[in-house]
Amino acid sequence: MTRLSRYVTAELLPPLLAGTLLFTAILSFGYFFISSQWLAGVPVGLIAQWIGYQLPDTLVKVFPMAIVLMTVVAFGRMNTERELVAVQSGGVSMGRVTRPALLIGLLVTALSLWLSLWIAPKANVETRGLYWDALTGAGLSQLVGKTVDLGGNLTLAMQGYDAQKGEMQGVRVEKWQPDNPKRGTLIFADSGSFQNNQLSLRGYSIYTVDYAEAARLSQIPESDPVAFRAAVQGVFPSVVVPEKTTDALNVDTGLSRKETLAKYADAIGADAEGWPELITKLTAPNVKAAERAAARVNLNRKMALPFANLVLVLAALPFALRFGRSLGVSLGVALVIAVAYYLLFSVGLTLANLMPTFPEFGVWLANIVFALGGLWLLRRA
Repeated sequence: MTRLSRYVTAELLPPLLAGTLLFTAILSFGYFFISSQWLAGVPVGLIAQWIGYQLPDTLVKVFPMAIVLMTVVAFGRMNTERELVAVQSGGVSMGRVTRPALLIGLLVTALSLWLSLWIAPKANVETRGLYWDALTGAGLSQLVGKTVDLGGNLTLAMQGYDAQKGEMQGVRVEKWQPDNPKRGTLIFADSGSFQNNQLSLRGYSIYTVDYAEAARLSQIPESDPVAFRAAVQGVFPSVVVPEKTTDALNVDTGLSRKETLAKYADAIGADAEGWPELITKLTAPNVKAAERAAARVNLNRKMALPFANLVLVLAALPFALRFGRSLGVSLGVALVIAVAYYLLFSVGLTLANLMPTFPEFGVWLANIVFALGGLWLLRRA
């Protein structure tokens, strides 16, 4: 039986590796082609590094396709050449023959989970940071005119950005107290820079404002200027204007520069949340209900897609036994199965967002359907 397992494994690994390389190359070329107009003159080494940062997320997406190709090609060939019939006539069940495929599917599932929840989120942040800062040189220019949340109740807005100097212009930073939303600190600066997790602001002024006190100004009679001045002091309990405009103010941020670019520079933010961030959102107090619901869907999505590697071994096996007669047919069947899975997976994600009380059903819908369908087809086969 050990010899049979080694033989089946030797049949499975080449199409798995070939499929992984093929689909990874196709997606990587797609990334490069879409962005090629902004990469003119960029050193090849930087482009390779940028594509390399995208590999973890790419592998999570292509592994299911490679697993389907592996199953259809390997078992299709063995069935066409009557090897499976010979093995079964010797008293070996089909279940035992498929154990190596299930074991490989399980190992790929574990690898994909690790990539999806721990490696890909960090790599995605590095991808966007490298793209905007090093490849295009645009830096923070994509954030001009936007108000972005830097975490810790801190928001940033700027009127302009000098990419050559790496300098923000016309900066406004706001920090509002969570227990008193009408009281906050506003910082205005002529210019500033953003590196790592720190803003460095120059030509700044700081104002602490209490809008609850401002609402009471209208209640003070005009005949009492002393009370009015005292009330104004309550509206602006603290005003700081440095004597030298060259003095710098350093403000710590929740999000780093790279994380800010990953979240706000593109129309669709990078998938930068891994296991620690998602678990924190699901368990920490004072998390908004919408954020908690989104984290619930995102965590299940990051787990469901890796488990597709195991499910698709089961789902692809009946098609391998029936249609896997040649490499061309096997490749076509594998693509059809993979596309069908991803379409149903996308439909499930849409349903998950429409079912806030039980989003898990929608996220895992494709896995459930393909697992049950695979078992049903195997029984018929």
